[in-house]
Amino acid sequence: MLRRRALPALSLMGIALLLTAQSASAAEPEKNIVVFDFEMMDTSAAAGLIPPDEHDTRYLRESTQAAKDFLLSTGGYKIVDPKPAADELAKAGALRDCNGCEAPIAQKLGGQLAMTGIVNRVSRTEYELLIKVVDAGTGAPVALGYSGLRMGANYSWPRGAKWVMEKRIAAKLPDK
Repeated sequence: MLRRRALPALSLMGIALLLTAQSASAAEPEKNIVVFDFEMMDTSAAAGLIPPDEHDTRYLRESTQAAKDFLLSTGGYKIVDPKPAADELAKAGALRDCNGCEAPIAQKLGGQLAMTGIVNRVSRTEYELLIKVVDAGTGAPVALGYSGLRMGANYSWPRGAKWVMEKRIAAKLPDK
């Protein structure tokens, strides 16, 4: 008789233990990711004639923010601000040309991952967008996403960044 009463109590304790284990795994620490400001590369015929303007600057900033917003919406990433490394970034120049310097800079900032983005202006209505995530410790690529933005203008860059994050980057990011 005592055994019959003890079984439900043991079952309830087992369920409680499972729920505790699940909530502990759900509370795993976030991954720190340094999201560097997206850069523009202009390979259009007018590159030497028409310099980047305030609209380009605005939409690059909004594209970077779209990528950050996506990462934050997943609940598994903490965005690390790259501003404390401003001097080192200035020395490096364009991150797309620094031979992987984003990884050690991100690691110094406490990041486990580093994200860069490049918008390439092919013409005034044709752009390419590349977003890359690397392991900050090794520099090894973790995720890479690309999209050609056609028949648009610089106002389409943030929308393109969101699309690349959702459709190309998300599935390749490490589990949180």
